[in-house]
Amino acid sequence: MTSVLVVDDQDLVRAGFVALLEAVPGVRVAGEARDGLEAVEKARELRPDVILMDIRLPELDGVKATERILADTGAEKPNVLMLTVFDLDEYVYTALRAGAAGFLLKDSPPETLIAGIHAVARGDMLFGPTITRRLVEAFTQGPPEKPTAPPALAGLTEREIEVLRFVGTGMPNADIARSLLVSEATVKTHLNRLMTKLRISSRAQAVVVAYETGLVRPRGS
Repeated sequence: MTSVLVVDDQDLVRAGFVALLEAVPGVRVAGEARDGLEAVEKARELRPDVILMDIRLPELDGVKATERILADTGAEKPNVLMLTVFDLDEYVYTALRAGAAGFLLKDSPPETLIAGIHAVARGDMLFGPTITRRLVEAFTQGPPEKPTAPPALAGLTEREIEVLRFVGTGMPNADIARSLLVSEATVKTHLNRLMTKLRISSRAQAVVVAYETGLVRPRGS
């Protein structure tokens, strides 16, 4: 059973998400929050598996709320699926850096939203088609004007660097395991260790690291 925290400042929108998810087998609505600060509190209290996070929220926006939630070193961290009506490059990049596992537009079909929840709950990344295109364009053009210094890879083993490179290309764990001739569990172990060493908390952040350090480069660059 996947527990979900729904975060949106509009009551009708939030109620619509809750009603939709309550009818989905295998999904349980753990709670609701109407602003970023309440989202941080509810995430700490309820420990959901997935958080549906509106990116534009009062008190504390969705990106900053995500950063605070994922900085909590308590129990296993939730996977954050960002939702917005705005398809803008800066939101995609900042959401990734904050540790979001996925990014969908609010007008996505219900089946896409449900599939997205299951995907991020498994630890996969998810981006809507137009957002994926913009994300690739953003990486091709380079990071924002004032990027933070890329984390050093010196502390990683050769196998961890291999795994990070595969993750940077968007390859799922099962495919990485087949490429390296190891088990999926071994890939997860390497991924968890490299994320700990790099002080990042999500697969999406690992993709950002892979590009920022030059480990992976856009095609044609």
